[in-house]
Amino acid sequence: MQGVLTGFAVIAVVIGVGYALGRGGHLGEHGRDVLTKLAFHVATPALLFTTLAPTDLSMIFSSRLLVTALSTAAAAGVFVAVGVVRGWGVGRTTIGALCSGYVNSGNLGIPIAVYVLGDASLVAPVLLFQLLLLTPVALTVLDLSGRDGEKGPLWHRLLTPLRNPIAVGSLAGVAVSASGIGIPSFVMDPVTLIGNMSVPAVLLAFGISLCGSAMPGRGPDRPLVLLSVALKTVGQPTVAWALAVGVFGLRGAPLLDVVVTSALPAAQNLFTYASSYGVGERLARDSILVSTVLSVPVLVVVAALLG
Repeated sequence: MQGVLTGFAVIAVVIGVGYALGRGGHLGEHGRDVLTKLAFHVATPALLFTTLAPTDLSMIFSSRLLVTALSTAAAAGVFVAVGVVRGWGVGRTTIGALCSGYVNSGNLGIPIAVYVLGDASLVAPVLLFQLLLLTPVALTVLDLSGRDGEKGPLWHRLLTPLRNPIAVGSLAGVAVSASGIGIPSFVMDPVTLIGNMSVPAVLLAFGISLCGSAMPGRGPDRPLVLLSVALKTVGQPTVAWALAVGVFGLRGAPLLDVVVTSALPAAQNLFTYASSYGVGERLARDSILVSTVLSVPVLVVVAALLG
């Protein structure tokens, strides 16, 4: 229980600081935009590189990862199906699908893994899955859908992921990990220092975005927010539990691991992606906020029942 509350408390404090900065106008009119661009183009790629470069990639091949991947695909797939039927558009549907299944495995998942599951490395498989597969695919869709019909030559479209800083940082980290090359500290240390700005910048920008905002779950995005939150807080952990027990036969600690991981709320960096592409910003902000609040009782119940 302490891990759940500690993780949420850390996030709440930093978001609160961002809100205070926004209310006071201390960062100026474009403060949020600067923080968002800093996180997207510089800090987050650096963080992903330093996270993945020393990681043993063999840990991604496990039944736990399969449960996470399948539950993520199920939640996101439901949102995409509804989005296609309702005509919500490629951009908003992509952001909503991410909010339905992309878990906060970093700044919230790590402390919860330490305090609830007893091992921070347990979130590494889902972190790698999201960074190596889910993020590049989603951002490529956003890149291509934002061209207003001008797709360009095939080779240019195929290289879209390599022009995205998030994907570049992830792929560079994987390349270093796979090669086994050791990076000297005088190179890694400054990159690590830059990467350490990512989470605070994202949370501060998120807090600033709450200034003057209407109550979440209102306006034209209300159906999208309600669907993504329902899928994230209830649908994904339920599917993960059913797959873990019924298909993979997981019990005890492994079962707790995958259900807790799937019950984590939508990640704050999804707001950075939405802001960077100028699509679904309110959808991302409201989904993240509501799913984060609702995940507290969900995680407490999961820990009580399966812990």
